[in-house]
Amino acid sequence: MTADQSSSSLRAEGPLMQLELEDGYSCVGVSFGAEVCAAGEVVFQTGMVGYPESLTDPSYRGQILVCTFPLAGNYGVPSRKDVDGLLQDLPAYFEASQIHVAGLVVASYSGENFSHFLADSSLGTWLKENNVPAIHAVDTRAITKKVREKGSMLARLRLEESHGLSSSSHEHTFADIEWYDPNKTNLVPQSLKYSQLRCLVARGVEVVVLPWDHDFNDSLGSTYDGLFISNGPGDPAMLDKTVDRIAKATEDGKTPIFGICLGHQLLARAAGANTKKMKYGNRGHNIPCTNLLSGKCYITSQNHGYEVDAESLPAGWKPLFTNANDGSNEGIHHVGRPFFSVQFHPESAPGPRDTEFLFDIFVDTVKRAAYSNTVLSQSIEFPGGNAIDNNRMNPRIDVKKALILGSGGLSIGQAGEFDYSGSQAIKALKEEGIYTILVNPNIATIQTSEGLADKVAFVPVNAECVLEVVKREQPDAVYVTFGGQTALQVGIELEKDFEALGVRVLGTPISTINTTEDRELFARSMESIGEKCAKSASANSIEEAMSKVEGIGFPVIVRSAFALGGLGSGFATNEDELLKLCQTAFAGSPQVLIERSMKGWKEIEYEVVRDARDNCITVCNMENFDPLGIHTGDSIVVAPSQTLSDEDYNMLRTTALNVVRHLGVVGECNIQYALNPTSREYCIIEVNARLSRSSALASKATGYPLAFVAAKLGLGIPLDQIQNSVTKKTCACFEPSLDYVVVKIPRWDLRKFQRVNKDLSSSMKSVGEVMAIGRTFEEAIQKGIRSVDYHNLGFNETKALMSIDSELQTPSDQRLFALANAMHAGYTVEKIWEMTQIDRWFLRKLKGLIEFGTRLKQYTKTAPTGIFREAKRLGFSDAQLANFWDTNELNVHLKRRDAGIMPVVKQIDTVAAEFPAYTNYLYLTYNGEENDIAFDDHGIMVLGSGVYRIGSSVEFDWCSVRATRTLRKHGYKTVMVNYNPETVSTDYDEADRLYFECINLETVLDIYELEASSGVIVSVGGQTPNNIAYSLSTSNVKILGTSPQMIHNAENRYNFSRELARIKVDQPEWKNLTTKEEACEFCKDKYPVLIRPSYVLSGAAMNTAWSDKELFAVLDQATEVSRDYPVVITKYIEGAKEIEMDAVAKNGRLTFHFISEHVENAGVHSGDATLILPPQDLDMITVRRIEDATRRIAWAFNISGPLNIQFIAKNNDIKVIECNIRASRSFPFVSKVIGIDLIEMATKAMVGIPFTSYPMTSIDLDYVAVKVPQFSFSRLLGADPVLGVEMASTGEVACFGKDKYEAYLKGLVATGFKLPKKNVLISIGSFEQKQDLLASMRALTGMGYSLFGTPGSQDFLKGHGLEVTYLEFLEKDDEQAREFSLAWFIKTNMIDLFINLPSENKFRRPANYISKGYRTRRLAIDYQVPLVTNTKNAKLLVEALKRHRGFELSDIDFKISRPPQSDEEQIHSDMEDYTVNREHPALSLNGNRKNDINGFYGSADGVLDRTERQETIKLPSKYSSVPYGGTVGPDAEKIATMLPESPRLPSHTMEAIAKSRFRGVSVTSVAQFSKEDLDNIMNITTDMRTAVERYGSIDLLRGQILMTIFWEASTRTSASFDVAMRRLGGQTSCVTASASSTSKGESLADTVRTLACYGDGTVVRHPSDDSADIAARVSPKPIINAGNGSREHPTQALLDLFTIRDHMGTLKTLTVTFLGDLKYGRTVHSLCHLLEHYDTRVQLVSPTELCVPRDVRDRLIARNTLLAESDTLTPEIVAKSDVIYCTRVQRERFSSQSEYARNTLRVDAATLKKAKKEAIIMHPLPRNEELAEDVDTDTRAVYFKQMENGMYTRMALLAMIMYRDGGLP
Repeated sequence: MTADQSSSSLRAEGPLMQLELEDGYSCVGVSFGAEVCAAGEVVFQTGMVGYPESLTDPSYRGQILVCTFPLAGNYGVPSRKDVDGLLQDLPAYFEASQIHVAGLVVASYSGENFSHFLADSSLGTWLKENNVPAIHAVDTRAITKKVREKGSMLARLRLEESHGLSSSSHEHTFADIEWYDPNKTNLVPQSLKYSQLRCLVARGVEVVVLPWDHDFNDSLGSTYDGLFISNGPGDPAMLDKTVDRIAKATEDGKTPIFGICLGHQLLARAAGANTKKMKYGNRGHNIPCTNLLSGKCYITSQNHGYEVDAESLPAGWKPLFTNANDGSNEGIHHVGRPFFSVQFHPESAPGPRDTEFLFDIFVDTVKRAAYSNTVLSQSIEFPGGNAIDNNRMNPRIDVKKALILGSGGLSIGQAGEFDYSGSQAIKALKEEGIYTILVNPNIATIQTSEGLADKVAFVPVNAECVLEVVKREQPDAVYVTFGGQTALQVGIELEKDFEALGVRVLGTPISTINTTEDRELFARSMESIGEKCAKSASANSIEEAMSKVEGIGFPVIVRSAFALGGLGSGFATNEDELLKLCQTAFAGSPQVLIERSMKGWKEIEYEVVRDARDNCITVCNMENFDPLGIHTGDSIVVAPSQTLSDEDYNMLRTTALNVVRHLGVVGECNIQYALNPTSREYCIIEVNARLSRSSALASKATGYPLAFVAAKLGLGIPLDQIQNSVTKKTCACFEPSLDYVVVKIPRWDLRKFQRVNKDLSSSMKSVGEVMAIGRTFEEAIQKGIRSVDYHNLGFNETKALMSIDSELQTPSDQRLFALANAMHAGYTVEKIWEMTQIDRWFLRKLKGLIEFGTRLKQYTKTAPTGIFREAKRLGFSDAQLANFWDTNELNVHLKRRDAGIMPVVKQIDTVAAEFPAYTNYLYLTYNGEENDIAFDDHGIMVLGSGVYRIGSSVEFDWCSVRATRTLRKHGYKTVMVNYNPETVSTDYDEADRLYFECINLETVLDIYELEASSGVIVSVGGQTPNNIAYSLSTSNVKILGTSPQMIHNAENRYNFSRELARIKVDQPEWKNLTTKEEACEFCKDKYPVLIRPSYVLSGAAMNTAWSDKELFAVLDQATEVSRDYPVVITKYIEGAKEIEMDAVAKNGRLTFHFISEHVENAGVHSGDATLILPPQDLDMITVRRIEDATRRIAWAFNISGPLNIQFIAKNNDIKVIECNIRASRSFPFVSKVIGIDLIEMATKAMVGIPFTSYPMTSIDLDYVAVKVPQFSFSRLLGADPVLGVEMASTGEVACFGKDKYEAYLKGLVATGFKLPKKNVLISIGSFEQKQDLLASMRALTGMGYSLFGTPGSQDFLKGHGLEVTYLEFLEKDDEQAREFSLAWFIKTNMIDLFINLPSENKFRRPANYISKGYRTRRLAIDYQVPLVTNTKNAKLLVEALKRHRGFELSDIDFKISRPPQSDEEQIHSDMEDYTVNREHPALSLNGNRKNDINGFYGSADGVLDRTERQETIKLPSKYSSVPYGGTVGPDAEKIATMLPESPRLPSHTMEAIAKSRFRGVSVTSVAQFSKEDLDNIMNITTDMRTAVERYGSIDLLRGQILMTIFWEASTRTSASFDVAMRRLGGQTSCVTASASSTSKGESLADTVRTLACYGDGTVVRHPSDDSADIAARVSPKPIINAGNGSREHPTQALLDLFTIRDHMGTLKTLTVTFLGDLKYGRTVHSLCHLLEHYDTRVQLVSPTELCVPRDVRDRLIARNTLLAESDTLTPEIVAKSDVIYCTRVQRERFSSQSEYARNTLRVDAATLKKAKKEAIIMHPLPRNEELAEDVDTDTRAVYFKQMENGMYTRMALLAMIMYRDGGLP
């Protein structure tokens, strides 16, 4: 913060302090140390822990230390009284007995909210004890960059002298202090770090400490055995005496010599070398140094600004270590004497302990020299061997062709992170020139896209298929660590096969994987190196498990071996719980581990990387917010750790390196710990010797591309030879420094599942996660909370159905909200800690947010600038603040911008600004003062899909990435906005700029404004971006592609339904949901019905009802989901087929489309459906009708970009059930199967890049593709695995086959489904289903399967001659009845397949009823028995088994990438062999292979239709444009285009205009309009708006002239009539009444007659009530009344009516509140009259003097539509209003000024706090005081949209009145 910024909030924290640099830069922050001034050299340090050690490091003497990690004081300061265990006269936890820094600068200080078992006081208290000043609340990153560039700079900390002044003062006076340069002073006297003493004494050495200037040669002579030269501050050139004495010691050569830091520089100078000042210096804990003898690279801790000039070393001396980043010297050694030194700190403290072995070398050399003088004539011996030998022993692996195993379909525990990691690996291999083959059936991922891997096998990732791929492709090597547990398991199974086939496993060896996966082997391995695991025992049976627990004791945790995401794990406190856990675990694993439970301990993770040469680093450490007991995938995770001290951090880090080295990991792995929060006791929980979920998080959190690096390490490339792709200069052998905080929060979708257990435990349940970045924990976690769900505002009290106490003690997905509610309810931090064991530091931070939120509520509309700024620093969103301040989000946005409170953009550069970075990886923060980047790209923003959740997963990430790549390919700069760490879209190299930020209105607006973006693409990221498209457009954001208005119309079911009716496209009958009685009336004779909300994803809260009782039961659930948008009831058509249409359009015309069919009938959510492409069972009549409907919809909504429509068809009768004007989840599937990238085409359509419409596909009808859903029911304890209208799948796979049966079978296997071998259990509900499946059951018997059946099914099948064994679900386990026990057969793995088809749920049982059917289905899931619950799936499976008992790989299973072609080459290749046969409309390839794919790939009918209409697209300029059709070849003259057609309206609109009963008729009163007229006008208005959007204007009234004359002032009405006429192709002549002959006394009648002589119609406004009637009576041409006195304003009423319908979707059942001057408000009078045609209720609010005229009021009462009258706008009236219609209240309407002043009717942002979220605010304008300007920014304010609609409405009216036949071509 600069000195001129508001500092009132800072003053509240403490006195202000200024940091001033010698270059003139200054900033103001808050003092939290001693209230004194200080001066010195400013330096920075990039370590993330260790401030007690750093502050007491003598090397910092005289320096002002800037900590780049923004949080300080988190773990307090330990006791100063505790003494060292070895050296009793030294303090235990410090490097000196005093603080040596001159001052401390940090970004954020924790104050008294520290947390650590050793903490004795706060950091501030300790600083005050030592009289050291400190400052926080400044931009330390900006300071670091300045210091970095300057190299060396002086600074001073100046305390404010006048901090007692009022907070409103902006004048600051800071105390003066002289500049001080410590480099000009000898600061060495107190220079020894205590840890150096500890390292020496711990090795049995007696140490004599001498002052720097002591002549040890003289005083000690030969009485010492070794010389150790310690570190210290300052310039070594100032210590000539010491140098001379060291030189003498080297000449004498009596003892070994070891120097550290300053000691290294002194030894070098003593040898005759030079030292010099460095530009940057090295001050961090992550500096890589390469040993030049062994070639090995070490991570070191450093703090120095001088270096040894290695070029100046004399003979006999050589460099020992070199900095792997900047190449500076890091150590020297003598080639013939035992003298050596290092620049870094091997004693660490703070920092890594990797080089502490140097003390061992030194002490060992000293001991050996004491016994043998020959040692003194030898060089020091260093471990690690010779670099040349090491290179020879670990050469780069020669690989030409590599196989990569993917992870398959996304599931809980194994999701999109493997798409990211696998994609990175492929990129790395391609960079090395290696041919890549990927095995992955996940067709939705970027990983399986053309152009990444050279070849993709869409086959199951199992041992059988992978082995076939290996035999077929013969790769040199294989990676098994990039595909999660799935790939790892295959690697384990095929270890010997790989070896036999000569395929090398790259990276971590299989033997290591076996050790980490086998719990017992792992425990033994850790024991062998003395590392700690929890007391445990493995068991291979239930009996063994029950016996071994006795030696461990309860409570215990049970873990399955070879399982992912904690599958099969859980806690047991007694034998019964243990038995249940073991039964489930052994169903999916051959082994379990039972270990001591450490529930409540901290859970800490490290991501570790190791290369084949044993270079080993930790890339990221993470601390779980939740204590041990909740799976890390379900826990909030914070990076880096916040409550670990340097000792804690490096203890676990050192352990991680020891473990990984011992195991022999090559590549990346994850290690998890349990850490006792009251001691340093820890246990290793597990090691994942592969890329994991945490790996993706760590990569995104740090900017370090773990998977990319791991892939290269697998090739034998050492870490220090891999470049840091962010800095472009440093190497990959380093540990990232973070100068920000990252928070990961899981996303659950448990509400979608019936009966699911929502408790969080050791088995993962989340379906996705978000990552948020901030400079404070508060900022990051509030961002994260908002990212999880757009309904969340931040960490504040939330209405939730929960018991706070039970939620805190037994956490579920609502835990974070329970914490907020508890704190709001007054729970203390201590009480919450006792209930949750969440670290107090986190709880205190959250408590601070609640307290600050309470403080914010004291203000209205806004707060003082200082408070406002602090709120933003703490992560409060604009929407949150609006909620506190009774205003709206955009108003807060504008006030924030006006106050200069804007976020700054910071880079994630891996090095905390220590080095320049060339990264595009960005985040926003309010805890900073300058941007890291310049904004000169003006790129196109692509909004990503956000968090993975059911319904929006990796398929939308594919769409986002493909859009971005398309833009970049064509030269556009791109800006990606997303916050999902699992995605490829958030990879740093996918966009020109990546903002890791929320996708909400506030953030997108901020980025859009900062970047001055040229447009935003919202249609490729799923529903999340679509939700804000309309709000963005109203904030003047340019949305590319389909207009937000059209998106809104398609999302609003009223508008969409009405449009479908207009274009004659059918849909199921539906009705708006208002009351239960109304719903029941509609549903009579229509059951079953579907209850469904708008603006939701994946059928959230959708359900079917079969009776009134069921209807009532599901209504509440539906209205909970989407409060802001309508909920509808739809007739559910049984037995209908569901069909998917994916298409791309440009300007309303289809440019490509494809149809796929669902296997399951309608009623199963499309995301859970099995999809077949090309369709196999569709009638061509159905196809043609679907194509026609799609074309109509695309045109009606003027779509430019992607669209997806879902149809149902029955007996060739089609109906639309959903339309998404955006990309859909099936886009990747369709694109990859047909070989046409629909997103690439859609992106070009949205941006205006030329492309070929309907290019030739690569589809070969010799194969069929089937997409199969991936479910995760085994993760969701208790969930009923029955499919319905709620989506339940978490992923998908797709496979290819010669027919749909083979493809389906492969797809099923790819989801983990095991094909049955012998026994099939049958349980079929209804008689119809039994009949339907009878043939399939016969087929199973014919194939040799043994059938088992439940009572009803067994009777039926046996009655039809089938042999079926009887099984029944028994309530109790009776050994004597086990031969009939269904449960026993399932639990003992005697059933291979369970076909369970529940009856249609035609009556709803009580919620607590648990049926036998549910329990048997759940048993099958829990014991991993393949389960089928859908009739169509069951029949398809049986037929597939009958036709394909096995399958072999063939060419159709593979997709081969080809080099990308230019547009012109693509056009040639697409057009060369493309023909259209008009006589037999089928597309022909090469003229010799007929593919009857009409309809599935753009029907020939569509082609002919386009030819007749002469549609065009743009091609590169070298091509000519010719009609699309006929034979097309390479000749440029014959290349097809589709030229734009002339502007026109749809035929049905033209028909309505031509038949208008108003042609040539005057419109003077709203009484002229019937309801049919109004509907007709509004429909034409809609088409006029589309026409203006599409063409700008249409020549409908060409040659006609409209006369206008206004006797009253007018802006909107006069201008809109003028523009409306011009847009219709006509002209206007505007006569000003004041300048006309009326000023000479001409009558109204004469004036109107005169104007009629010149024009074809006249618009008149006149102050007389009867003026319109007079004008119409005398004029021979039509008159349009634009306002006659206080009586009427018909055209305003028409546009108002249209605006209401357009925004609300309907005019029925609304409540309209009229407010203001209702007596003279002619717009109100007219609109009230029109509303009589609809079931609309009215509320009237006006001053008593200005109440509505009696005749208007009487009409309202007569129709029983007057709901309320008042002279006060009460909250109750506001709350009931759907429309609030304000009118101007003028001073002249009141008898006196005092009466006018008493008028309190006013709508402002505070008023609207009580309004419905979907209400709209209208005003005909102009306005006075009745409508505040702060309402303008409310998204519900539509009065300016009203004005725009006035033009369209008047266009419609003019057309209906003035159109002449033949007026439009």
